[in-house]
Amino acid sequence: MANTYDIPETMKAWVLGDPHEMKMIEKPVPEPGPAEVLVKIGAIAVCHTDIEVLHHGMPAMVEGELPFNKDFTMGHEYMGTVVKTGPDVDEWAPGDRIAVEVHAGCGRCPKCREGMYTSCHNYSYRSKGHRANGFTTDGGFAEYAINNINTLVPVPDYMSDEVATLTVTAGTAMYGLDVLGGIIAGQSIVVAGAGPIGLMFIAIAKALGAAPVIMSEPREDRRDMAKNLGADILIDPLAEDVVEKVRGLTNGKGADFTVEASGAPGVLNQVIHMTNRGGRVCLAAFTNDLVPTDIAYVVSNNIYMFGIRGEGNSAVKRAASLLKQKRFDPSPIHTHTFPLEEADTAMSYAENQTDGAIKVVVKMS
Repeated sequence: MANTYDIPETMKAWVLGDPHEMKMIEKPVPEPGPAEVLVKIGAIAVCHTDIEVLHHGMPAMVEGELPFNKDFTMGHEYMGTVVKTGPDVDEWAPGDRIAVEVHAGCGRCPKCREGMYTSCHNYSYRSKGHRANGFTTDGGFAEYAINNINTLVPVPDYMSDEVATLTVTAGTAMYGLDVLGGIIAGQSIVVAGAGPIGLMFIAIAKALGAAPVIMSEPREDRRDMAKNLGADILIDPLAEDVVEKVRGLTNGKGADFTVEASGAPGVLNQVIHMTNRGGRVCLAAFTNDLVPTDIAYVVSNNIYMFGIRGEGNSAVKRAASLLKQKRFDPSPIHTHTFPLEEADTAMSYAENQTDGAIKVVVKMS
């Protein structure tokens, strides 16, 4: 017998006002349509992109416009329980415990048909069927959210709500490493920047058999975190020449795979110069500045550079499988928890790295 839930007519939700402003209001609980379910949010993690949206709007857009003053609810790294299904939905049922993928895409453009729904040509246009929760459609800093059935992955009973929120971050790292990056067990990797995404790259790379796994990070506490997640070698870029160090560790060749996860403008060229000939550079962090790049070095050394926009090609499902198999444990990345009523404080902790904050989670009561 299917579970049934009493669903209220309204819910608490944080919405964007002007830039830098978020406020809690009462909103109607949304109704799931075809191929959609209603999720009762259990917990949601703060992503650095949420902070970008709060201050600048982009990359969030609603019908081609910035999301400010539209009663828009951001937040995309959440988990919860299915409490209602839309018409003809039989893939999921009320009571299913799930984590979510951000992007559903529109399903009609060439990129979505290729499986690259994070590069959807109809990005932001809900009127054309596009969904990217917390970016173009309402997200998870609320009590309930709507999700497309293809954006859900099951969460095992033993996993805490807080750890389950990290599934999306794991999916982003997986997307950069496997489908787009094509990393092979035994290849060397360097990750520059031990924020949440950089740390998750370390954990996933280790789970996929990369060796050695090298972390470059100026903060000692975050280097220690990287070690706990599987880094074989730690480098303090403020204490030694990180490019020379990496080349020394790789017999002068450079690493097979490098990840720029710091967002610091000066780091990109360091990452390029520590990459092996024919190697790959994954750009996994946003920067608001134009970044000088040694293109001649990239070209002359056949280096492949690519950016990742979230977690495409069903990478969240593959990351969830590794989590379920306990191939890696991302729980150390979670450092702080706040209730829904203090989501603005959670955002501030994440932005300012207060009290050593790495991944801050908002958990519903």
